[in-house]
Amino acid sequence: MRIIKKIRLAREYLIFYNGLALLASLSLLWSIFALPMNILLPKKWKKPTGRLVISFGFRLYLRILSLTGACHFDIGALDALRNEPPMIIAPNHPSLLDALMVLSRMPYLACVMKAELVNNLFFGAGARLACYIRNDSLRHMLQRAIDELRGGSHLLFFPEGTRSDRFPIGTIRGSVGLIAQQANVPVQTILITADSDFLGKRWPFFRKPGMPIHYRIEIGRRFNPPSDAHQFMADLEAYFQAALAKPPLPSKRSSGSGS
Repeated sequence: MRIIKKIRLAREYLIFYNGLALLASLSLLWSIFALPMNILLPKKWKKPTGRLVISFGFRLYLRILSLTGACHFDIGALDALRNEPPMIIAPNHPSLLDALMVLSRMPYLACVMKAELVNNLFFGAGARLACYIRNDSLRHMLQRAIDELRGGSHLLFFPEGTRSDRFPIGTIRGSVGLIAQQANVPVQTILITADSDFLGKRWPFFRKPGMPIHYRIEIGRRFNPPSDAHQFMADLEAYFQAALAKPPLPSKRSSGSGS
């Protein structure tokens, strides 16, 4: 039994580190191709091409994680939103995989990203080709987000602005209400749950989790365009607090040792 456990643990470490290496490799490979495409492609083709390739790449990556037994993803509920009119897609943000899961199912989604990710060696060129929105200047970010929504796109926007720093959700930022109010679009909440804190705010990046990790996405409440952005911020946080109040499903695995 001890030998079997050691073999299983060694396999999990192999899957874990190969999974991280695969994401880095896919991202870097796409950046190499995206860099010249930013220059050569006609402007009208840049955004749809960039977003479609990123969505396909993330979908492929999540599929590989599933096939290796690292994770199980129950995220098909997002498919129902693809053909909906413009709206803000507003998930809670428990881990670094959240954006990958949402983008993998919604190919033409606009996305607000931290400026350091847009400048990142692995993600930058692809993010710029997809015309993702840099979250560096608040005024510029708000205008770009509103323009995307008025142009017919969905917008992925994490209301917390960063990964959750407490359970079940961190403090909601006011910018999501301002964007919805000025663009006159609804806010569709997305509920992301998992049975592991893997890649959460306090999870060491190279610490192996227990496997498989189960992720689930549910479609939450859709809020009408707010008339009062400040009150909307409070209402949205209260909704997430209530909807995510149940503790995560108990894990059926060992938590995995650190590295």
